[in-house]
Amino acid sequence: MSYALLSVSNKEGIIPLADALIEQGYKLLSSGGTAKVLMEEGVPVTKVSDYTGSPEILSGRVKTLHPKIHGGILAKRGDPLHDIDLKSNSIGLIDVVVVNLYPFKETVAKPDVTWDQAIENIDIGGPTMVRSAAKNNAYVSILTNPNQYNRFIKALKETKLSDLRPQLALEAFQHTAEYDRAISTWMSNR
Repeated sequence: MSYALLSVSNKEGIIPLADALIEQGYKLLSSGGTAKVLMEEGVPVTKVSDYTGSPEILSGRVKTLHPKIHGGILAKRGDPLHDIDLKSNSIGLIDVVVVNLYPFKETVAKPDVTWDQAIENIDIGGPTMVRSAAKNNAYVSILTNPNQYNRFIKALKETKLSDLRPQLALEAFQHTAEYDRAISTWMSNR
């Protein structure tokens, strides 16, 4: 069974994407607010905390930072040693990761934003999943922007994901680089 992990701040287009993934046989994993939106729309989804057996902790600061998540994303498909680790740790393969990050730039653009508000809008688990999926783009598709969903759905239905994954990985690394640049620029100006 292949999983798709959906954890997005921007919920635009997430329901049609989820429906397309289910139609293609994926089982959905999701955290926090994304899981709530999917459930409210009747989309079958397993909460990350139920899948990992670990609750979201520290007021939501730790949700997806777990070996069952990153092992499923980073595993080399068909590698005997990786297969042993996956099996012995009950880790399923995560073949699609859909993450867009906390709205840091929008938060710090507010004239009255406090240091604490800005800090709480620095995403940690999101960039980690994005980078993991982009690194393993030989096997995993990474989506970081709703503008990518239609292109991905088309490739998914035409079984052409292997052609699209390297481009998505490049876009993902560009996305996390811009995100980190925004944070470092804001901190430098403070």
